[in-house]
Amino acid sequence: MNLDFLKQQNVSESLIKDVDNFRKQFPLDENMKRRVPNPPIPFYGKEILEMSIAALLKGENLLLSGGKATGKNILAENLAYIFGRPSYNISFHVNVDSAALVGTDTFIDNEVRLRKGMVTLCAENGGLGVFDEINMAKNDAVSVLHAALDYRGIIDIPGYDRIELHPATRFIGTMNYGYAGTKELNEALVSRFMVINMPKQDEETVKLILKTYFPEAKEKALDQFTGLFMDLQLKAEHSEISTKSVDIRGMIGALKTIQTGLKPTSAVNMGITNKSFDIFEREIVEDIVMTRIPEDWTRDDVF
Repeated sequence: MNLDFLKQQNVSESLIKDVDNFRKQFPLDENMKRRVPNPPIPFYGKEILEMSIAALLKGENLLLSGGKATGKNILAENLAYIFGRPSYNISFHVNVDSAALVGTDTFIDNEVRLRKGMVTLCAENGGLGVFDEINMAKNDAVSVLHAALDYRGIIDIPGYDRIELHPATRFIGTMNYGYAGTKELNEALVSRFMVINMPKQDEETVKLILKTYFPEAKEKALDQFTGLFMDLQLKAEHSEISTKSVDIRGMIGALKTIQTGLKPTSAVNMGITNKSFDIFEREIVEDIVMTRIPEDWTRDDVF
């Protein structure tokens, strides 16, 4: 994948030129190239791409807010690829504290040394740090990020040195609002990000994603799988079902298993239907699946 996908989506030529200049200004060390992600598919969405690229070019950090299956992580991977920067992914959970982010003491060769955390490594190497589910982070964890995320651009590690961020360093936070275990982000943290509300997937984009993953799939089958996703998304919007089955990863997983010869309805059960653990919700999902994926379909009807 190269940057032609930006031109194909009519992303501003001046932005693409600025990205090229950025990559020339901050060439990547050979040993860091393995950390630059190679996304499986391009991110589709001209407006979102332009907003993201413009913000990162000007040294801003991004907060991607949106529901399930809106492409937050794919966008983050694409941006690291576009800018040619090593990616450092930090998934927040209850055990992630400040030491896990910036570093902690460790014993090496009979002396105490700093074992650097992901944020510190990202800052030193001019990486793109991705804070996954940032609204699940504990207060003491995110508080150490404030100086790194604002105009100061530093990380002060108690007992060690002060680290200044490499000028190419950027951070991207992702969050699903209202998920179990999440909480409101405090004002001080939010003020350090430019925020993008990720839109729900439209039919054209979903089909494009599936076609990119499965170019050999039959058009009729892609239409049905795309329609299934849109039907489930609509039901979730109307609160008739939860978002558990609105799962583009599950859809892709189902199609992969169909490639191996598994019956399409069985594959969809594993990838979509069975993710609804409530029996009544699962029955609703099963009914939706039945209208889109015929019981007698085989692999040959899809590929």
